[in-house]
Amino acid sequence: MSTRDEPWPAGTPCWVDYGAVDVDAAVRFYTEVLDWTAEASGPEYGGYVMCRVGDRDAAGIGPAQEGAPAAWTTYLASTDVDTTTTRAADAGATVLAPPFDVGDLGRMSVVADPQGAVLGVWQAGRHIGARVVNEPGGLTWNEAAEPDPATARTFYSQVFGFVWEPVPGAPDDYCTFATETGRPLGGLGGLPGKDVPPHWLTYFSVADTDAFVAAAKDRGASVVSGPFDTEFGRMATVRDPWGATFAVMGGGSAA
Repeated sequence: MSTRDEPWPAGTPCWVDYGAVDVDAAVRFYTEVLDWTAEASGPEYGGYVMCRVGDRDAAGIGPAQEGAPAAWTTYLASTDVDTTTTRAADAGATVLAPPFDVGDLGRMSVVADPQGAVLGVWQAGRHIGARVVNEPGGLTWNEAAEPDPATARTFYSQVFGFVWEPVPGAPDDYCTFATETGRPLGGLGGLPGKDVPPHWLTYFSVADTDAFVAAAKDRGASVVSGPFDTEFGRMATVRDPWGATFAVMGGGSAA
């Protein structure tokens, strides 16, 4: 199992959480299809639910802001969330939630990049973010989709120091990003359709993509794309019963 107990390097997609219009129903759906266990926090954390693979934190679910649609949010790690947020604002981002402490768990902010894709910034305290990745139920990839990928790459390079690498066989505007480690941390490309808004997309690892899709559909989800095979695994993009989109990657075959 791929596990971690130390804070993630700056710029790494380190956490995802779900803003739910119905927290209890969302917890039921995601624990059933991703085989998570769930533990609700105390009232001081606003009803936030920690979802785990075994005893390892995998993702969070909490109530959506009033009037906001259900959605997954990707968080990028920072060693100084205040400085990162200021740098993002100076580069054209809109600060949706200025930096604030989450008890002793960490410090965070939420911004919309200049083209409107929403992301969180997380500075680890007691909570480092995901403690299990690249295993069934764990986070395995994050990517941004933007109307103007070249301009978006400039923004993320200015704020997080990303360097970019084209992916052979992928659309021309799709690149992976990395920091000084050189290891690809995620991707960024164009929008998949003219009616799709800018966004960050979360990928979870699953043991069997086709079985996951069938289970999700049985519980009210719909399929946006796939399943289909890639050199990285079998993928599908799913819209949950409340309209939030996420993707999965794993094994399995429709054959």
